Amino acid sequence: VATQLMVNRALEAAQHLAEDGIDVEVIDPRTLHPLDMETIYASVRKTRHLVVAHEAVRDFGWGGEVLSNAVQECWNELDAAPRRLGAARTPIPYSEELEKAVVPTAAALG
Repeated sequence: VATQLMVNRALEAAQHLAEDGIDVEVIDPRTLHPLDMETIYASVRKTRHLVVAHEAVRDFGWGGEVLSNAVQECWNELDAAPRRLGAARTPIPYSEELEKAVVPTAAALG
């Protein structure tokens, strides 16, 4: 489930990309179960791209599952290889300031 920090970073990245003329659609799934894959499929079909970003480490997380399902459903509609972004391979710290250093930044998303 996306935290507000990750949503804010995704929106910040979308704003930076918009300044370069790139239109980005940000989806906050809110829950992993049930997961609204139909909204994700519709976005992939519309944008023809997919970037999955989450606070967990990149490997073996729910982002890989989302990416896998989207690729299976929308493979022929993708114009580029999908990307997964996740946190550094370290335990997520309790301190909010340290957490900000571990979770993907807007620069990494854009």
